[in-house]
Amino acid sequence: MTMFQLEFMQRALIAGLLTGLSAPAIGTYLVQRRLSLMGDGIGHIAITGVALGLLTGWAPVLTAVLVSIAGATAIELVRARGKATGDVALALMFYGGIAGGVLLIGLAGQGAATLNTYLFGSLTTVSQSDLYVVVGLAVTVLVVAIGLGPQLFAVCQDEEFARTTGLRVQLLNLVIAVMAAVTVTVAMRTVGLLLVSALMVVPVATAQQITRSFRSTFVTACLIGVAACLAGIVTSYNANVAPGATIVVLALAGFVVAATVGTLLRRRSGRARPLADEEPEIGVPAPEPHVVSPGHPHAHAPECGHKKVEHGDHVDYVHDGHLHAAHGDHWDEH
Repeated sequence: MTMFQLEFMQRALIAGLLTGLSAPAIGTYLVQRRLSLMGDGIGHIAITGVALGLLTGWAPVLTAVLVSIAGATAIELVRARGKATGDVALALMFYGGIAGGVLLIGLAGQGAATLNTYLFGSLTTVSQSDLYVVVGLAVTVLVVAIGLGPQLFAVCQDEEFARTTGLRVQLLNLVIAVMAAVTVTVAMRTVGLLLVSALMVVPVATAQQITRSFRSTFVTACLIGVAACLAGIVTSYNANVAPGATIVVLALAGFVVAATVGTLLRRRSGRARPLADEEPEIGVPAPEPHVVSPGHPHAHAPECGHKKVEHGDHVDYVHDGHLHAAHGDHWDEH
């Protein structure tokens, strides 16, 4: 319990809580759009922003936000205008971001140790001013992700349908890209720029194993992200290991558990389905369609797979296209 009395751990836990909420929140929309690696690409761009801050003497977090937003906007515009496919645009940002960051770090006279704190996260170095920035950015992401949820979901699900309903698809796509860039900056000090994409995607993939609707996936992914961040921070402190890697490993372990449980539940649900809901076997004729008599409902004969319907002293069936009524031990054909 002594670690909760340390100021730097208190700041780390707050930053981890906000990261666990905001990263899966915007990651849900990226996964829906099949742009799971966009966070990774923006993370590489943010390296240039961090290096630019170190070179100019500005706060690296703020320069990383500005450069990340510019890069994310460029990715979206290149993808939307058809100049290059989404994966090609991401690849261009991958290479340009990491190359620019390494070049500027060298010009700033900083070594690899300084850059590693941003690449892999360093919770112990989160200052009070950094925490204020993280809180402001995380709250902004959550407000946009929840407040524009229906519109963003429509765009991610079907752009053409969203466009016909009057939504400004291009603007909403830019909103998603900008929020992804802001989220990368939020998670920069927690899991690091190289692992931030995992925290945006893995909790969402985990939630999809055990949920069926978009809303439940959104909420579950945020809860999983928070649990992974807080558990990873506590574990890393006690085991004296890197917090970012610990958080991602715990998130991946949660995915394995959820995938196993989800598979078992789906198999059990499949075995529990009624016989009438299953597809007929090859070579076996399908049962006759259910026929309703004018006076009251009835059922096929038992061998057809339907339940009989009893009416007082007789039972009605339909067999071979005719309606029969069983009275005691004999049959009357109508």
